[in-house]
Amino acid sequence: MTEPDSIVFVVDDDPSIRRAIKRLVESVGLHVEVFGSATEFIGSSRPDVTSCLVLDIRLPGISGLDFQRELIKANYEIPTVFITAHGDIPMTVRAMKAGAVEFLTKPFRDQDLLDAIQAGLERDRSRRQRQAEIAFLSERLASLTPREREVLPLVVSGLPNKQIGAEIGTTEATIKVHRSQLMKKMGADSLPELVRMAEKLGIPGPKQ
Repeated sequence: MTEPDSIVFVVDDDPSIRRAIKRLVESVGLHVEVFGSATEFIGSSRPDVTSCLVLDIRLPGISGLDFQRELIKANYEIPTVFITAHGDIPMTVRAMKAGAVEFLTKPFRDQDLLDAIQAGLERDRSRRQRQAEIAFLSERLASLTPREREVLPLVVSGLPNKQIGAEIGTTEATIKVHRSQLMKKMGADSLPELVRMAEKLGIPGPKQ
């Protein structure tokens, strides 16, 4: 069976709410999996695909807000849309400060929930793309020699070859070779492109 390219998870202890949300979300062509509690969700086998979590505030056992905090602590990054019949301003503030996509009070409009889910899926899709790009760039970075890695932050800081050579105790001609090689290995066609790659990898230039 082919895995879906995205999944909406729904955690709500009310079976009628679960069924209603499942029907609604499936009506726009999205795959949905439902759970009656946070424990059920944790114990499930979930494919590693773009996803969004629709989470009720009041659940048996751990509450939705506490579950959000546990997911964050476990580095399980999934955009969350909260739904509740008993919301208040402090709850909303806490949820949104912790990164929730939306906080909807029942009864909510179907379109509001669908819009929030689409925003959550897009947020997760973007995060996964960034992570994949950083992983790809990290592989390229690992292909550099120790000397090329030493030269890289100096190059992206905009220093000329002569000054880089003076910084690390070698000749301008040698720096030209290192610069050419690291540009080639990183797959950068220009200095601005190399600078953007370094920024994504968190490589700082030298301290001024």
